[in-house]
This record gives sequence, C-alpha cells and structure tokens, in this order.
Amino acid sequence: MSRRHVFSGLAAYTALVYLFLWGPIAVLAVFSFNSGRQTAVWRGLTLDWYRRLLANDALQASVRNSLMAAALTTLIATAIGTLAALALRRPRFPGRGATLALLFLPMVIPEVVLGAALLTFFGTIGLRLSLVTVVIAHVVFSVSYVALVVQARLAGLDPALEEAARDLGAGPVGTFRRVTLPLTFPGIAASALLVFTLSIDDYVVTSFVAGVGATTLPLHVYSMLRVGVTPEVNAVSTLLLAGTIVLIVAAQRLLRSSSSDGGHE
Repeated sequence: MSRRHVFSGLAAYTALVYLFLWGPIAVLAVFSFNSGRQTAVWRGLTLDWYRRLLANDALQASVRNSLMAAALTTLIATAIGTLAALALRRPRFPGRGATLALLFLPMVIPEVVLGAALLTFFGTIGLRLSLVTVVIAHVVFSVSYVALVVQARLAGLDPALEEAARDLGAGPVGTFRRVTLPLTFPGIAASALLVFTLSIDDYVVTSFVAGVGATTLPLHVYSMLRVGVTPEVNAVSTLLLAGTIVLIVAAQRLLRSSSSDGGHE
C-alpha cells in the first residue's frame, strides 16, 4: 500500500471521527433555528426561540447564578492554585509529594463521588445549601487545574531572571511583582479561563450542592429536558456551547503564547 493511500485512509478515518463527535452538536445548533415545535422535522428558519429565551425569567436567573458562581470560583481558585504552584516550585517544600497527590485528587475522583462527599460534608458542618456551597464545591475541583497549568508555566521560566532581579536589589515582593508575575501571567489567565468554563458547565457536582434559589444554567437546562427536547432547549444549549468554545479557544491561545514565550526566554 502506497503512502498516499495510507494518508487518504487516515484522513477519511479522522473525518469520520469528527463527524461522529460533532455531527449531533451541529444538528442541535441547526434545529435551534427551526420554526416548528417538533425538533425532528424542519419547518423553516426563525429566531423566535432565542427571543423567547430573552423573555424567560427563570432562565435569566439561572444565567445570573452561573455567571456569579463561575466568577467567584475563578477568582478564588486562581488565587489558591497560583499560590500552590508557587509553593510547589520550591525544591525543599516539605511534604511536596503528599501535597501534589492531595491537590490533584479531585481531578481523578468521579464527580458523583465528589458531589456526594461534599454534600455529606456540608450537612455535617450544618452549612445550608446555597450559591455559597456551589462556589465552594467548584473551587474544590478547580484548584487542581490552576495549579497544574501555572506549575507548567513556572517550570519553563529561567531561574536566572529572578536571580538577576535579586542581584539588582529587588526584594522577594518586588521580584515577584516585576519578574515572576508578568512572565507567569499568560498561564494564570489561561487557567482562569479554564476554571470559568468548568464552573459554568458543571452539572454533576452542582446538582448535589445547589440549594433553593441557586439553580445554575446546566441545572435549568436539565429541568427543561424533563418535558422533552424542544427548540428552546436547543437554543440555550447552542448558546452555552458557543460560550464554552470561545473560552476554550481563548485559553488554548494563551497557553500557546505562554509556551512560545517560554521558549524564547
């Protein structure tokens, strides 16, 4: 078999894989513009379902809850994860191995187990389920991603730059503010975007820890699905997907620029 045939077969296989992955999503997006109530029959093009979403008070409340929870989660998790990455960068950090294991444990624990554990914990300490518990839960599984991304960025920095700053008279705070932080910022920003995406899209953990009045967008979408798939569900799912794609692409670009900058230092 010639190399040309091998590449052609590989290209066809790759196209089939992407079609399998993205085909249903493309159908969902297309039928969000369907004028008919039935989602399986095309009746014409319309934007009415998107207009109805703008007039849906319950949906707007869930969007506000999701944005608030995601914003708070991003701020808290980014701060904690960045500090953890800076601490783990020290070669003589005591208990480094155990800290790494505990830090990355939420990434490997099944979400159902994590959600049940958090629900039990909140009940034990008597904390009422609300948007606060949602934020705490999201921070728990998001810190690991921040620490991982920022640690990778810090690993690519040249220690000589910080040593040069200290030799020139800069203290620890000045070195961090003028050298470490600017060079690490692309990784921090990328991790923040990833955390925001994870938080705003999460359903499993949130379903365990969200109380009355703390319904997020994924929870609201699932409640809409209980009465069947309608064009409104397709429309809100399409908007959620579009926002997620934008955030992921932005995070990837930041990571690429971060890696590129690290290679030139």
